[in-house]
Amino acid sequence: MGLRDLAKRLTVSVDQIDAERRQDRFAALAVTKIGDIQPRSLVRISGEVTRSRLTPRSGVPSFEFTISDGTGTAVAVFTGRRHLAGIDHHRAVVLEGVPRAERGRLVMLNPAYTLLPR
Repeated sequence: MGLRDLAKRLTVSVDQIDAERRQDRFAALAVTKIGDIQPRSLVRISGEVTRSRLTPRSGVPSFEFTISDGTGTAVAVFTGRRHLAGIDHHRAVVLEGVPRAERGRLVMLNPAYTLLPR
């Protein structure tokens, strides 16, 4: 690590460093950046799981998790599920589906997903 790298790490926030790390991690994949998504169009995105929770939707339990690729965030919602095997924090996944805008966030209902190796 050179002096420039050290100076950058001392002046840049942790969130910016983390966003750059995520962008580098997913740059090699042939996917759309989350920040470039247009709602209501078929997309293939990838990101790192940053948050997960169990929440009811219309009285049915739903498992939802948020992914981030450094350019934005998207939420995957799986209705009727209480958990998904292999979905942990910091796990990399690829999602395929049609996102929609819901309360200021991009939401994908029951998308196809692929777990990426650790």
